[in-house]
Amino acid sequence: MARVRLSVAERREELLRAAIGQIEARGVAAVRISDVASVLGVSNALVLYHFSTKEKLVAAAFAHAAEADLARLRELLGRRTTALRRLRAAVRWYAPTGTAKGWRLWIEGWAAALREPALRDVARRLDRQWKAAIVEVVADGVAAGEFRCPDPDATALRLTALLDGLAVQLTSYGGTVSRARAREWVDEALARELGLEREALIREALTGGAARRR
Repeated sequence: MARVRLSVAERREELLRAAIGQIEARGVAAVRISDVASVLGVSNALVLYHFSTKEKLVAAAFAHAAEADLARLRELLGRRTTALRRLRAAVRWYAPTGTAKGWRLWIEGWAAALREPALRDVARRLDRQWKAAIVEVVADGVAAGEFRCPDPDATALRLTALLDGLAVQLTSYGGTVSRARAREWVDEALARELGLEREALIREALTGGAARRR
């Protein structure tokens, strides 16, 4: 059967999705141009036409994954509800116990970024935008009187450090900590950062009411 002719943008999208899948399966170091070509049934030359080197393909694949993650984050934080509900939804989605995909991909990316400046730039951009989004919603909640947080920037840094660390433990060292325990730790950390009791955070996040100050 003849392949459907795709536009340049559609072909790049297809190649990037395939590259992401191959990186997750094989790792950055092991993945080859031929792996991406093979999974799509196209030639190596076609892949190289769109991405002249493996390094450029890998960097573009990570950038593509980063944009997808950021779009989902903006969607969660843009909902018309309390800052607390938006923040908890985003943190629970991003956490390795949530529905966000690709932690294996990002762990591979962090490791490769030590040697690849292009990947380091992508990872740094995602990290900065994620933290900035958290800072903004925390500031919204403080302004609305939902909770206390004297330093939203530090809160964003501590929360993301916890989530990234748990991702490594759950993805790379299975069995070190259970998913249920990790979820408890994430809620406890979020409550502590916002000056709330964990039970109050869960109750207010579920009901949508404004959180009470302690």
